Amino acid sequence: MRRAATSGEVGSPVEDYRLIADQLAADIRAGRLRPGERLPPQRPFARSRNIANSTAARVYGELIRRGLAVGEVGRGTFVRAAPPGPQPMLMEPADARVDLEVNFPVLPEQAELLAPAMTRLGRPDVLAASLQPLAGAGSPAAREAASSLLARAGWTPEPERILFTGNGRQAIAAALAACVPAGERLGVEEFTYPVVKGIAAHLGITLVPLAMDEHGLLPEALADAPPLRAVYLQPTLHNPLGMTIPPRRRAQLVETVRALDLYVIEDAIYGFLRDDVPPLATLAPERTIVLDSMSKRLAPGLTLGYAVAPPGFEQRLASALRSGAWATSRFALDAATRWTTDGTADTIGRAKRADAARRQRIRAESLAGFTVRADPGGYHCWWELPDHWRAETFVAAAARLGIAIAPGAAFTVGTGRAPGAVRLALGTPSHRTLTDALDLLAGLARGTPEDAAPE
Repeated sequence: MRRAATSGEVGSPVEDYRLIADQLAADIRAGRLRPGERLPPQRPFARSRNIANSTAARVYGELIRRGLAVGEVGRGTFVRAAPPGPQPMLMEPADARVDLEVNFPVLPEQAELLAPAMTRLGRPDVLAASLQPLAGAGSPAAREAASSLLARAGWTPEPERILFTGNGRQAIAAALAACVPAGERLGVEEFTYPVVKGIAAHLGITLVPLAMDEHGLLPEALADAPPLRAVYLQPTLHNPLGMTIPPRRRAQLVETVRALDLYVIEDAIYGFLRDDVPPLATLAPERTIVLDSMSKRLAPGLTLGYAVAPPGFEQRLASALRSGAWATSRFALDAATRWTTDGTADTIGRAKRADAARRQRIRAESLAGFTVRADPGGYHCWWELPDHWRAETFVAAAARLGIAIAPGAAFTVGTGRAPGAVRLALGTPSHRTLTDALDLLAGLARGTPEDAAPE
């Protein structure tokens, strides 16, 4: 039977590091350890607790695993700005909070453009038909409309290979379930869409982070990885880095995935903002699943996801979709089909491309002089902070100004190490509010953490 370590047993193997982690977790939740605060180096911490250095390392590792702390190479371990779970509003009144963390652009004129189609769908006979159950393949008319909507830069998906899901996240889940059995590995870019991490965990899939450079995923990282079943990536307007993989790198990646016999899950959620760039599927149609949704094209409340299967893969993807109950509703599909065929979706898409470009000009002016990665037509940017700022500390200081932003660590895979950067989502606030918020953040970044510390 195990017994507890006594105070004199330095480095006792029976020391339960989780009890110490529980104590620190309680201090974090009670505010005794504040967001952005640096924890003591591991050796002094071990001496203060009369424990082994290895036990101290396990304590800090447990805090990182719980999402309560984050480690930075050469800097130490810090309390996270926002521990997991529902968070209280950080500024009162609540409506004063500026959201640069979530990217769901909705234009002021959208409701007026969308309303006519909804009027028709409200007719009793049309509504009655829309309330009936629907398979993932939808209807021929819906597939034809979706093919037209998703087409860009010379690529037009074959209608019979298009399936529909409740939203984009469900499209990702169906693609992962179809390509990667539980217990197997999925390759992802080392910075990736955070929702993928949750979906993979739910499906029992192990994520393998793959190195990137300024042009995107490195083909040699893919080749050197342990055996994979598929790779998930965002080759156009990558989230969070904003990059678009150039043609030569795309060709190299396709050569590599063919050699390794991998499926590619291509998340094209922001592709409509770069209608001059074809999807990766144009180079490898036989092994690429293209995913898209209406959430960015139109609005987050209009949930509909798209999955374009490779030839011969349709039934496998449809089976995964059914098993997860990820099919869309007929009402949502009918509405999206109507907005596509009458030109409304295209009109809004053009307006959003102009809106995104304007927001990037605002960003460029407000954050002039800083190191920022962004596409001039995208809705987000990656801000590499000045050396005297840690990302978690900066996020906490921004929250005290009423501005929500995402720390770079939210997008990393398989490590508690945090980059010194933040992702800014530019699409939600008004142009005036965006300008004011970015000006505030620029002023904050030019100062020091000590200047921004609470009284």
